[in-house]
Amino acid sequence: DATEDPDDGIGKEKFTPYEGIVLTDTFQLGESEGNDKLFSEMFPQNSERVQKQKNAPIQVIIGNPPYSVGQESTNDNAANLSYPALNSRIEKTYVSESSAANKNALYDSYIKAFRWSSDKLDSINGGIIAFVTNGAWLDGNSTDGFRKVIENEFSKIYLFNLRGNQRTKGELSRKEGGKIFGSGSRTPISITLLIKKPDHKGKAEIFYHDIGDYLKREEKLQIISEFTSLIKVPLKHIKPNKEGDWINKRNESFNSFISLAPEKKFDLSSNTVFVLNSLGITTNRDAWSYNFNTKVLSKNITKTIKFFNSEVKRYEEEKNKFSNKKIILKDFINTDPKEISWTSSLIPKVSSGKSIEFEPFKIYSSIYRPFTSLKLYFGDKLVHRRGQFENFHPKPYEHENYTIFVTGIGVRGDFSTLITSKITDGQIIQNCQSFPLYYFEESNTNQNTLFDQDIENTLIRRDGVSDFILKRANEQYGKSVTKEDIFYYVYGILHSPDYRSTFENDLKKMLPRLPLLDKPKDFWSFSKAGRELAELHLSYESVPPYDKVEIQGEEFHNFQVQKMVFGKIKKEIEGKNKTVADKSVIHFNSSITIRDIPEKAYEYVVNGKSAIEWIMERYQITIGKKSGIKNNPNDWADEVGNPRYILDLLLSIINVSIQTVDIVEGLPKLEFE
Repeated sequence: DATEDPDDGIGKEKFTPYEGIVLTDTFQLGESEGNDKLFSEMFPQNSERVQKQKNAPIQVIIGNPPYSVGQESTNDNAANLSYPALNSRIEKTYVSESSAANKNALYDSYIKAFRWSSDKLDSINGGIIAFVTNGAWLDGNSTDGFRKVIENEFSKIYLFNLRGNQRTKGELSRKEGGKIFGSGSRTPISITLLIKKPDHKGKAEIFYHDIGDYLKREEKLQIISEFTSLIKVPLKHIKPNKEGDWINKRNESFNSFISLAPEKKFDLSSNTVFVLNSLGITTNRDAWSYNFNTKVLSKNITKTIKFFNSEVKRYEEEKNKFSNKKIILKDFINTDPKEISWTSSLIPKVSSGKSIEFEPFKIYSSIYRPFTSLKLYFGDKLVHRRGQFENFHPKPYEHENYTIFVTGIGVRGDFSTLITSKITDGQIIQNCQSFPLYYFEESNTNQNTLFDQDIENTLIRRDGVSDFILKRANEQYGKSVTKEDIFYYVYGILHSPDYRSTFENDLKKMLPRLPLLDKPKDFWSFSKAGRELAELHLSYESVPPYDKVEIQGEEFHNFQVQKMVFGKIKKEIEGKNKTVADKSVIHFNSSITIRDIPEKAYEYVVNGKSAIEWIMERYQITIGKKSGIKNNPNDWADEVGNPRYILDLLLSIINVSIQTVDIVEGLPKLEFE
């Protein structure tokens, strides 16, 4: 507050400091006394204000809380501060009400801000919380508990969904529109107003407005400025369902179908389609663990193993030198990303005193992304999460097995599915879950049944498809139905556009559930189509090239690729001539161009991107930003002894895409309640 000095006139002012400003860690205000002792001694006046604020009744809390759930990488060694009291409140409220398996999102700092603020509001007079935050909580599977709790804790809730989620892909990304905070934000953004009246009884009234599809950032900001107030926004009244969905509610009939996944793995009596499922593998050091070149992969892994072993030795020396010293591993280890990528599973192994040995026989061909083969090091200790893939592929070069992958729970993108015959990365499809045709167990002759297949007297091959679903299918469609027929029926029906569109919201919140169709004819149609799709997607490398495209420049025999790009074309958009991508043309390299690629080929989309665009994205030379490791797809052509491999692959994928679209278009039409 500045006032004029009447003696000296204009230009001389007396400064009166604002007594309310406080320098503090807001979340620390709710923790136990004594945590800020050093801070109090250094800034006694500020500490007096902190105490005053802690004791004052608060009725209005406004903010734009930070959106951070934790460090990006263990190498960063920068985990968020811990707030035991606040985390305990979250656990007793939001977490306890959540039905999600993974509840990590409920400890995001912006969710902590909601919890802290809700507890801080004046308990006698109530109050208002007004936040601009990450909007993922509106429809997040893992934030169902948060939605349920605030509905019970407040009187009225006003929501303005500004969209802008750029962690999505393709058409969905375009629908989400511009990022509200520009390049500084990739998450959806929402404005939330929570009102708490002390005399209110029952659940909150919820009012909601969605800003709309395909809007640029500037258009969104213009709409916001024209509303001037949230009260002036055209809101609709929404009522949550029992699962805690506020928007994009799931279909009640979905629960009447048969779940693909059992509650407990290897439960042979489970009333589900499969007896087990698994995440794909997660190395958490992909730059080190995957490569197009076996020799480069071996060199990278040998280097990082050597570095790990040197850290083990250094730890042992430090421990022996200072026997009474407590060594905190996360502070002790060298986190140079050009030497190693640390994970929570690898760090504790430093203190074991045991070195890691390089196992060259554990380098396998794998599927890293859709239709992208890479060499994988699957050796001991260097794969962060192995899932069930040692049961699916115990000896990858000896035992054939197929696995259907589906989009995981709680993702923002559209549902996808893909089948592979190799060890597969956990992000081949976003947060994927996998379902095997078979799995393998160590042989135990006392447990074998007449129907188990004994392989070399060391492994037993068992069926991934349950006896329960076989019995149901036999009763409904006849005794000739086999578990393999059911496996391909699953793959067929998961491609059904009617199934995907009807249960779009369910498939984002739950793993698929399978309808057993009434007519045997429809069952066999989907099973046959699923088998055709599987054969196409498994043998994608050997599918003949699409013969209706024009290939220019083959005669130069230059098949090396740097980065494939689309052609360019001038197009009038909103009255202006703009240069846009011409997807009918792909410049393979400086010598070779492919023309007349049909638009239909881009209709086959897996994990948010067309199969063709996956090839263009993955088959380019890359250098890891942190590791500095080079990955050259041309090396794979050398691995398989075909210099044309990448060009042939692209041409094959065009054919795979068109055939996939044809098969899907020929599926029986489905109608659901």
